Amino acid sequence: MTVDQKNLVKATVPILKEHGVLLTSHFYNRMFEHNPELKHVFNMGNQRNKKQQTALAMAVLAYAEHIEDPSVLMPVVNNIGHKHTSLDIRPEHYAIVGRHLIASISEVLGDGATPELLEAWTAAYQQLASLMSGHEQKIYEQQTSKPGGWAGWRPFVVKHKIQESTEITSFYLYPSDGGSVADFLPGQYISLRLFLPELNLLQPRQYSISCQPNGKYYRISVKREAGTIHPNGMISNRLHDHVMEGDLVDLSAPAGVFVLQNEAAKPKVFISGGVGQTPLISMLEELVANNNNVEVPITWIHGCRNEAVHAFKDRVAEITHANINVNQHIFYDQLEVEDSSYYEGWVELSRIKDDIIQQHAEYYICGPGAFIAKHYNFLIEHNVPRTAIHFEEFGPTSLQVN
Repeated sequence: MTVDQKNLVKATVPILKEHGVLLTSHFYNRMFEHNPELKHVFNMGNQRNKKQQTALAMAVLAYAEHIEDPSVLMPVVNNIGHKHTSLDIRPEHYAIVGRHLIASISEVLGDGATPELLEAWTAAYQQLASLMSGHEQKIYEQQTSKPGGWAGWRPFVVKHKIQESTEITSFYLYPSDGGSVADFLPGQYISLRLFLPELNLLQPRQYSISCQPNGKYYRISVKREAGTIHPNGMISNRLHDHVMEGDLVDLSAPAGVFVLQNEAAKPKVFISGGVGQTPLISMLEELVANNNNVEVPITWIHGCRNEAVHAFKDRVAEITHANINVNQHIFYDQLEVEDSSYYEGWVELSRIKDDIIQQHAEYYICGPGAFIAKHYNFLIEHNVPRTAIHFEEFGPTSLQVN
């Protein structure tokens, strides 16, 4: 890109801040009208709730702001790259996206979209597409080079379907070809693809792997979205209601950057809300299976509505009883019987501050955006370094914390 082109792109930053979601909404509508086959690739639930439009607007804005040195965006590029490879996004998809993005800029800006501006954004997008697809190719190569690894979609059989609570059911997924499966980093997710008759579309959804690596199967633990007709809940509810033991589903290889850090000697604090505990269960199981230093404290903090919806209650209790270094704090919003083993109300870290504010500890938070922001900010206020706090919000990243 020339200096003039970079300046033109930077000059659009105020417009993107004010009208970015309008632009990206126009872009997706245009793309799906002209390339309806891509509805099978994109999560249409995130289209309806505007999360995808917002996430793309934020990404385009960040890229325009850092057009002088896009390398500073590599952590974001890596995160998006993992999501893209889990959805089998390929270089040819970037060509389609680019064509519709430039056309959308022209149509939304009208007379403001000069030939020079469109040329500048075309060059900027080609630079971004090259950066993204090149990084994603490296991820694909890493996935296929692992024993039992693959790229794209691979059929798996549901060997076991086990109810964990009134809302959450676990699915044990084995490759239908009888081969092994690639190991993964605890905290990573897989994409699962099903045909949705309600939409007449194949739809992918990402689910955290809720077991430790074992080379044989993956386990996902899925929450039923009661009463919803929203596409975001359709895959989860179809898994509950229609997918049975012996059925086949398509999976992509494990991906994701919210993973257990390789710092075995540091205390670990896990904080989850509802089904947000699924990636943390994987981390906990991995730690207790491979932790030779029983002196390193592990603290498990979980909150949910009540005991009936509390998945993995017995499993975590078993781990706690078998490992003197593991301690748990459970919060129920509805405490039906008085029991000193549990806290009543939503998770409040201030009630257990002395147990969790530990020197050199690592913190892992997973749940809804508001849940993460609340506990992240509490830790920051108590002088926990930002680099020691790891978090993941399910769905396209929209969370912003200070």
